[in-house]
Amino acid sequence: MTSARSQQVKLSAVISVHNEQDQLAECLKTLSFADELVVLLDDCSDRSGEIARTFTSQVIEGNWSKEGQRRNAGIDACAGPWIFEVDADERVSGELAREIRQTIAISRFDWHEILVDNYVGTRLVRWGWGASFGKAAYPGLFKKGVKSWGDQRVHPSLKWSGKKGPMLKMRLVHYVDRNISDMIRRLDNYSTARAKDLREQGKKDTTLNNMRRLISRFFKCYICRKGYREGGYGLLVALCAGLFPLLSHLKATLEDD
Repeated sequence: MTSARSQQVKLSAVISVHNEQDQLAECLKTLSFADELVVLLDDCSDRSGEIARTFTSQVIEGNWSKEGQRRNAGIDACAGPWIFEVDADERVSGELAREIRQTIAISRFDWHEILVDNYVGTRLVRWGWGASFGKAAYPGLFKKGVKSWGDQRVHPSLKWSGKKGPMLKMRLVHYVDRNISDMIRRLDNYSTARAKDLREQGKKDTTLNNMRRLISRFFKCYICRKGYREGGYGLLVALCAGLFPLLSHLKATLEDD
């Protein structure tokens, strides 16, 4: 990182992708409000790299086995004192872009959360997300050096320093699943990755405790986070959130890899 580059950049937008050629361009189009755009390509075999280079010269290629490592590498590559972290299936409205720029111009804080509107296909599903299956908000706007991801394959832990500021008012659009089948495939992929983490870390728990988590996480999403307001979609979100720890445990216990 050169000092000249650092002086020119106030806000870096960073995105890490693996074979996202179908979504990447639409996401990158919404990030022109940033002073710098960093795209990290994780073992991509499609046209993601070609697409990324039409938007920015700050393209990093590599192969990371864990989500936390990949996200940290993207953050490290940013020159700006403020960083906005986004995924390929997310879109930034003009209103949110303006609020982000206004926030970094006046904020006395170190990081801010951003509200998320999640879509399953064309259906907005606003209520019920959380408990490691989807996000209703996320800490996506932060100063460099205050946010660090943990060493996990899925849902890596976060370490923070500094002071949390107020949540932004405008919402990020997140096309989380194309349909119900895509939601179920995501649950399968997440639980497989989590099982690898559990085996690697030697974390042992009981099936009974994870059955309790199924109930508590379902209740959290369906009742506390008002998933019931979404009808069948809220029920599906709560079921997937509850099943995630139990499936991860069973895969870690019953399978070798």
